[in-house]
Amino acid sequence: MAEELGHQGVPEGEQRANVAAAVQLPRAAETAALHRVARRRQREAVQRKERVDVRYSTAEKAAIIAKARSLNIAGAHYVGAVVMAHLHGDLALPGQRTPLDDYIDELTALRGEVAKIGHNVNQIAKKLNSGGHALPGDTALLFQTERTLAGVSTAVRHIAAAANQAASVKAAG
Repeated sequence: MAEELGHQGVPEGEQRANVAAAVQLPRAAETAALHRVARRRQREAVQRKERVDVRYSTAEKAAIIAKARSLNIAGAHYVGAVVMAHLHGDLALPGQRTPLDDYIDELTALRGEVAKIGHNVNQIAKKLNSGGHALPGDTALLFQTERTLAGVSTAVRHIAAAANQAASVKAAG
């Protein structure tokens, strides 16, 4: 039973799809968060004069301008705000490791450790059920072992669900 705890009989891709469907962030919240980041960039007393030249494809530029217009700000203001937000740690670049990545890794490791406990409890139950003469207290110990295994199974499912939810949030972000 403990070997099954990590996957719960559902292919991992399907688990992610099911969790992703249940955890979708509303588009309005994403837009509001981006608008907040874009508005954080304060005007300075003197005009900004330094330039950084960047090249975009036609499609990239169109996407930048469209997003800036949807936020009612200039394209340069949008790009500047996003870059400054990243520099201040508010945004991560694609492929960049984030605290959410660490959280997902910790949950995955925790799930593995708790599943090992379940395996050990299974070994105890197997020994108790192996026949022979029952000792006083074996019935109570077996009952407690079954309860512990059920608790471990529940814990592994919750940890896996939390890891999948965090991965879905990361993928959506």
